[in-house]
Amino acid sequence: MSDKSRKGYTKKEKDTIFESEFLPHIDSMYNFAYRLTFDEDDSKDLVQDTYLKAYRFIESFEQGTNAKAWLFRILKNSFINDFRKKSKEPSKVDYQEVETFYNSDEIDKTITTDLRVETVQEMIGDEISNALNSLDVDFRTVIILCDLEGFKYDEMAKILDIPIGTVRSRLHRARNLLKERLSSYAKKMGYKN
Repeated sequence: MSDKSRKGYTKKEKDTIFESEFLPHIDSMYNFAYRLTFDEDDSKDLVQDTYLKAYRFIESFEQGTNAKAWLFRILKNSFINDFRKKSKEPSKVDYQEVETFYNSDEIDKTITTDLRVETVQEMIGDEISNALNSLDVDFRTVIILCDLEGFKYDEMAKILDIPIGTVRSRLHRARNLLKERLSSYAKKMGYKN
């Protein structure tokens, strides 16, 4: 086999497609990953895994189609697969890490943290983000894809691999759940029903 892949892309052509079609969406990918995982490191790992898969399977990407939707689908599938795998694994404790921590100078700083400050900081959190983050992952995902990322129903159906009717009903339910969770906040801010 020559320098060409199955579809006939050279390495240079793959790199060009990757840089022009996929890389412009990296910030949106990270934001979506963070909203799914709530963890900075896990989000970075998920985005990196998504981009590795996108490059590896670049031949299956059809140029001229919605690259962002294709990437979101890869990310969503990776998240689900990782979630399933982690939920089946027993919890692991790195005893070496625990011992190192308790033998370090950081232990005194951690234990003497002023708990009143931590409590107040947690209470001041962004009401909207907290309400969104409290939704089940299926509802949170449709809100993120539609209202934050601007995907159309048909694109969301492809990303989530569900029928358009399910997208509509899930989005309707998610918006109602958000409305319920934000009603007291809205009243406090001066909005009426």
